[in-house]
Amino acid sequence: MNYETIEIERDGAIEWLTLNRPDKLNAINPQMCDELQDYFGSLETRQDIRVVMLRGAGRAFCAGYDLKAAAGVSAGPVSGLRFQRQISEVYMRMRRCPQPIVCLAHGASTGGGFAFMLASDVRIATPDTRMNVAMVKVGLTGCDVGISYFLPRAVGQSVAAELMMTGRFLDADRAERLGLLSAIVAKDELREQGRALATDMLATSPLGLRLTKEGLRLSIDAGSLEAAVALEDRGQILCASAGFFEEGIEAFMDKRTANYADV
Repeated sequence: MNYETIEIERDGAIEWLTLNRPDKLNAINPQMCDELQDYFGSLETRQDIRVVMLRGAGRAFCAGYDLKAAAGVSAGPVSGLRFQRQISEVYMRMRRCPQPIVCLAHGASTGGGFAFMLASDVRIATPDTRMNVAMVKVGLTGCDVGISYFLPRAVGQSVAAELMMTGRFLDADRAERLGLLSAIVAKDELREQGRALATDMLATSPLGLRLTKEGLRLSIDAGSLEAAVALEDRGQILCASAGFFEEGIEAFMDKRTANYADV
C-alpha cells in the first residue's frame, strides 16, 4: 500500500511512524484507518523491525477522529458496525504486533489519539499534551476503541470512570503522576528521548523483547498468579535455550555489548 496519511521512516531496526495530516491536527479518517491496519498488520511476521516509534506531524499528535468524515458511524447497525470496526481494528493490531510501540505525544491527543497513546507500550509527552475521552462529549459513550480496556488498567477504575464519563481533559503533569506517562520532555527533545529508549530496547535479545511484550499483554488478563508464572517460565527457558542467557552473562562480565543472533 502506498501510504498518504502516514509516513514510515526506517532507522536500522527502528521504524518511525508519523501520523501525517498536520493541517487536520492528524485527525483520523477512513483512509488513515486502512493504512494503519495495513502497517500494523504487516508487523506480525517481520523480524527486521524491533521497535516502532509513533508520533504526529505538525502542531498536535492526534485530535481524534475527523468529525467531517465520521458519518458512517450513524449509517445503521450493519454499516455502522462495519465503520466502527475499521477504526477499532487498528488498536487491536497495535497490541498484537510483537514490536514495542513507543508513543511520542504533543499537543492535542484526544479521542482516538488518546487511544493511540493507551495502546502503545511506553508513552512520552510534552508539557502541552492534553488528553481526553472526546467521544462522550459528542453523544457517544466513553467506551470506544479499546479505551474501556486500556484506561482502567493504566490509571485505576475511579480515574478512568471520571475521564470516560465526563470527557474532562487530562494534562501531562497529572498523567505523569498517575503513571500514564514515563516522562515529560520538551518538544525538541522528543525524538532524542524516544530514540534513547529504543536504543536500550535494542540492547536486549530480539526474542526476549518480543516475549516481554507478549508476556505483559497476556499477564494483564491472566486468571491467576500461577497462569502468569507459567507463561514467564516458558519465556525464560526459550530465551536461555537459544543461548541468549549465556551471551548476556559473558557480555556483562566482559563489559561489552551483547551480540544476540536472531536465528
